[in-house]
Amino acid sequence: MTETRRGLPAAALLAGLLLAASLALAPRAAGAQALDLTQGGPVEVTATDGIEWRQQEQVVIARGNARAVRQGITLTADRLIARYRPRAGQPAAAGGADTPMSGGEIWRLEAEGNVRIDSATDHAEGDRAIYDMDQAVLVMTGRALKLTTPENVLTSRDSMEYWPQRRMAVARGAAVVVTQDQRRIAADTLVGYFLEQGAGAPQQAAAPARNGAATPGQGSQLERVEAFGNVEIRTPGEVVRGDRGVYSEVTGMARLLGGVRITRGDNQLNGQEAIVNMRSGVARLVSTPGQRVQGLIIPQQGQQALQPQGQPQGQPQGQQPQGQQGQGQPR
Repeated sequence: MTETRRGLPAAALLAGLLLAASLALAPRAAGAQALDLTQGGPVEVTATDGIEWRQQEQVVIARGNARAVRQGITLTADRLIARYRPRAGQPAAAGGADTPMSGGEIWRLEAEGNVRIDSATDHAEGDRAIYDMDQAVLVMTGRALKLTTPENVLTSRDSMEYWPQRRMAVARGAAVVVTQDQRRIAADTLVGYFLEQGAGAPQQAAAPARNGAATPGQGSQLERVEAFGNVEIRTPGEVVRGDRGVYSEVTGMARLLGGVRITRGDNQLNGQEAIVNMRSGVARLVSTPGQRVQGLIIPQQGQQALQPQGQPQGQPQGQQPQGQQGQGQPR
């Protein structure tokens, strides 16, 4: 059968989408996470350069400042592709020509070029994005990938995933999270977990959404970050590196494991585990059974030297007091 394509006026198709594009997923409670397009309700699709309906492919394509809005969450891009299908339990129309106007559901949104997704408080951006409603995941790729919340900024080079129902974000490739007080954690991969709405510190009253209704999931609040591969934490006085680590936004403490190095100026301590207080900027190397703590101490640096616990000031490099060998910890 020859493919049918129809260029429809934006206003006509928009009216149909508003009437019949609500998803089969049941509406969730108002405590849903930010940037969550899986919430129940109509999907409003608009564009400045027209909307094309490809009937046989069950696709609607919006071009030119394309925009999809649902429950106060807005996805914008140069081009937006909405894929739809018959709603669950509803028979397909004759000839397979179900449309958003005949009760179909939009199950996938694909965005290309200058992609932005916004709630009243949170923001994400990239070159390309796919929002899979079935899996409840937003996957962004391209340059300058960024997820911004009121308290943190997460960036990456290769890809970024946002799982609103799991309250989780995954940044891959030169990933960096910068906290509100400018503390910085970098790694090959960062996995951020957000507090459930209503948990943790009280949040400010939610601002009204663009459509006048309360926006679900006001302000994603980071709970912890797990870091994998080439982990680096910078404080005002030190750089701490390791193979993997975890940071708690609630306590402000970070723990690094595997090939740990604490560097302050030319001074360095090596070990297998370190605890970093991100708020005070103090890093502490932890000795582990059977592991030797090593230190390179350069005197007269104009700053407090890194020293294993129990080693007197000015002790020659490579020597330890009798009885302290292999049991050192930083002060």
